[in-house]
Amino acid sequence: MGRGRLRFSRSGKFRRAETNLRKTIDLKGAPEELFCNPWQDEGIALLEPPAYQWKICAPGRIHGFAASAHEEIDKRIATLVSRARKERRFAQAVEWNIALAHVEGAQFRKSYKTVGERFLLSGASATRLLNRYRWANPEDDPAATLARYFEDCRARNADRDLPVLDRRISPTVPFAIECRNSFNYFHFLTEALPQLTVLDGWDFRGDIYFHFPNRADKTRDFAAAFVAALFPEFEGRVRFERVPKDYDEVLTAYDLFGGHRQSPEWQADALKEAAGPRSGWEPDDPLPRAQTTLAMNSVSSGLRALRNRALKAVADLDTSHLPRRFFVGRDTRKSRARNMEGEDLLFEHLALFGFEYVVFESLSPLEQIALMANAEMMVSYHGAGFANMVFANPDACIIELGTLQTANLRWGDFWPHAHVSGCRYVSFFADYRKNDPLTDPEFSKEGLVPAALSEGAIGQVMAFVVSMLGETPTLAEPQEVIRLSRALQEVDAMDAFAAVLAAHEKMQEFDPDLSLLQADLHKFRKNPKEELSALDRAFRLAPSRWQVLVRMIWCANRCERPQVIRWALSRLAADFPDRHAAFIANHEWVRYVA
Repeated sequence: MGRGRLRFSRSGKFRRAETNLRKTIDLKGAPEELFCNPWQDEGIALLEPPAYQWKICAPGRIHGFAASAHEEIDKRIATLVSRARKERRFAQAVEWNIALAHVEGAQFRKSYKTVGERFLLSGASATRLLNRYRWANPEDDPAATLARYFEDCRARNADRDLPVLDRRISPTVPFAIECRNSFNYFHFLTEALPQLTVLDGWDFRGDIYFHFPNRADKTRDFAAAFVAALFPEFEGRVRFERVPKDYDEVLTAYDLFGGHRQSPEWQADALKEAAGPRSGWEPDDPLPRAQTTLAMNSVSSGLRALRNRALKAVADLDTSHLPRRFFVGRDTRKSRARNMEGEDLLFEHLALFGFEYVVFESLSPLEQIALMANAEMMVSYHGAGFANMVFANPDACIIELGTLQTANLRWGDFWPHAHVSGCRYVSFFADYRKNDPLTDPEFSKEGLVPAALSEGAIGQVMAFVVSMLGETPTLAEPQEVIRLSRALQEVDAMDAFAAVLAAHEKMQEFDPDLSLLQADLHKFRKNPKEELSALDRAFRLAPSRWQVLVRMIWCANRCERPQVIRWALSRLAADFPDRHAAFIANHEWVRYVA
């Protein structure tokens, strides 16, 4: 994702057996023996009290749509997206604080760090640790064990604050970061690099270490390049070093998201309120899905600080050579090949509307940031490059092309980036590029399978793209108009929504769904009389839909048409007596109208 030179250092020579032993971690046992409780355990202290543990912030504008050529896959995608919208998307996003901490007796193992012999639950590495704990203790009902452990932590920590260092330390004490690995752009940009922002405002003069578990020769140049571009004040002091590594004392970042359920300030009711009344999320659910759902709706203060730092770095950069509309491809020499079927045909259509072909790996870090900061629209297939959405401007529309598999396994990975940037993040989930596209791939064997866009899917995506760009496509079939209109309505592109309906007005005379969409538009515009007219047309076209009669009753009440209310109630009573009885029972006001 960028250019730069890496520096590696070695912590010493060890015999192979000893080195392998120190690389191994064992999570078999009781959680109180395995995990550090920062409120109680010695060895960790913050350099200053955190201003907050978590706070509410505006959520991202996140949307997903089915775009499969196969009806059964299309329905499965639509169901998954609908459930995510209702059960997994919070009404508000949550921002977790990240703090500068001093640790004595620290160890870096795999992609984790310890305080003494106990693992520190911090940020994304905490989620991986808890998952590994569950796998290592299957016979002990690990979910229930962890739930009891966190409850006990909160009870023990009830009258305590996180410890704050009560002595001066040398400004040359090193700072160390645990990395998931040093070759995956998503993990580095999202998890590791934001940790450096905790040094902002401190007189730090020491060396910085990024510790990773993979072989050093797998480290990619983008890591050093982004550090150099965004943190030039640390030039000459940044090193990338493979684990294991021990420190007598070290500075590091403590992400309060990881230890949130240990905290005496764990506010389950307040988090439940942030999730919203329609969400099925439960704060104290011990299952991994609850933790994943919270992560999807959370951001780190470090990620937000990284965005702010990056945008300042490109504020005066000449961006005249960078496009505002672009399709992002991939340099397979520097990333896994995951080319999408239909890419060439899609780009041919995109090029007609001023899109250029971009490869992130060919751009410098500052160019990548500036590209996103000035983007009008980005289109690409699923990949780590979507982490750059953190730099997008709020007016940008970022379109991802994926599959049922990415919708199920990877969609939520990029939600935090949309929360931070405020841009529109829109995903179209299409088909698998495989011999049997109706069979779900086995991730352990096939990994992430590339997407395949049919001609119909390309048409669906292009209709959305041009509508969002202010053009109005001409569509041949009512179902195409309905699908596009519903997508535009969902993403709150109401001017485009109105333009599409107006361009296909004649179709409304024969299609009840288009009439209902027109009623939605009038409701949005606060035109109840026009809304009532569209509802009347929809009911005449589909008299078996009792829901339309109910909508007519409510609309007629808003525009003071009691005669319409009485008529709709009589039809409801005659054709749908059970629905009429339920409506009368739940809404006593209609008795006075009738």
